[in-house]
Amino acid sequence: MTAGEVRALARECGFELAGVAEALPLPELSRYHDWVARGMAGQMRYLTDRRAAVRDDPRNLLPEARSIVCVGKLYNTPQPLSTGFSDIERGWISRYAWGDDYHVSMRAGLERLRARVEAAAGKPIRSKICVDTAPLLERSYARLAGLGWIGKNTCLIHQGAGSWFFLGELLVSIEIAPDRPPPDRCGTCRRCIDACPTAAIVPVPQAGRWEVDSRLCISYLTIELAGAIPDQQRAGVGPHIFGCDICQDVCPWNRRAPVSTDPAFAGRHFAPPLERLAAIGESEFRHMFRGTPVTRARYRGFLRNVAVAMGNARREAFRRPLEKLAAHDDPLVAEHARWALER
Repeated sequence: MTAGEVRALARECGFELAGVAEALPLPELSRYHDWVARGMAGQMRYLTDRRAAVRDDPRNLLPEARSIVCVGKLYNTPQPLSTGFSDIERGWISRYAWGDDYHVSMRAGLERLRARVEAAAGKPIRSKICVDTAPLLERSYARLAGLGWIGKNTCLIHQGAGSWFFLGELLVSIEIAPDRPPPDRCGTCRRCIDACPTAAIVPVPQAGRWEVDSRLCISYLTIELAGAIPDQQRAGVGPHIFGCDICQDVCPWNRRAPVSTDPAFAGRHFAPPLERLAAIGESEFRHMFRGTPVTRARYRGFLRNVAVAMGNARREAFRRPLEKLAAHDDPLVAEHARWALER
């Protein structure tokens, strides 16, 4: 079986990008461990606990693995970019979370691909499906598989289609001739670096490259961080209530990015009104965002984010809903609402 045949099978399964990498440890593995050692992962313990060592070798996930089939699923939608959105009464949700939870659709597509690869191989194979929750450095393997290069914002960028892609992998026990990584085409561009409100894209000393300090990233602050958002970062969060797209919105390679026709990624709750969100109860939150990635922030974290966005909007109309949040039973929500009232 060739990588070209794998790409054809992947297209049949709904993936716009596909390629093959060897199931071997990555040459740049030390960069990951260095990034973790410097505390850049923040409170994301799944990146720093025992699973960090599992990421050293894909054969820790499937001992028989010989090749990694890497796929990309387009999720771009026609709604406006966050950088062109100015309605201060609404909160911004990252584009990837507007529709259904991608884990479900990605896994379903990879299940179909697994069946097709096994049929094409003409014999039973051992395999394992990974969709970002597995301890695998998937962007690096996707680069080796030819899906794109890693940009300064650490997103995988495809020359013709940009960076609005979900990634997934199929580890297989058969050898497939690997693809080659494309050249880095970011050049001297630094639009993502300059546009980041919290300066989360930082230089690596003496290395001539850039990385993301998660502790400063709006996506980390609004999704992964369980406790209080540091005071000095709250203003930079702006209207964001779940994730951030700014570094992708300003990327020149996304100017002509294609739009997905998959209804699963159509916006259910595109930029919902902040005042409405401040008033929802926990059961309504679960119902409103059921089946989407937004529930990852959990109810208390979501209300925390809503309060910060209201404070950053500085609208007098938000005083009453913020006063109610300031009396919330949860100390985390109440403290952020008090901060917002001071604004």
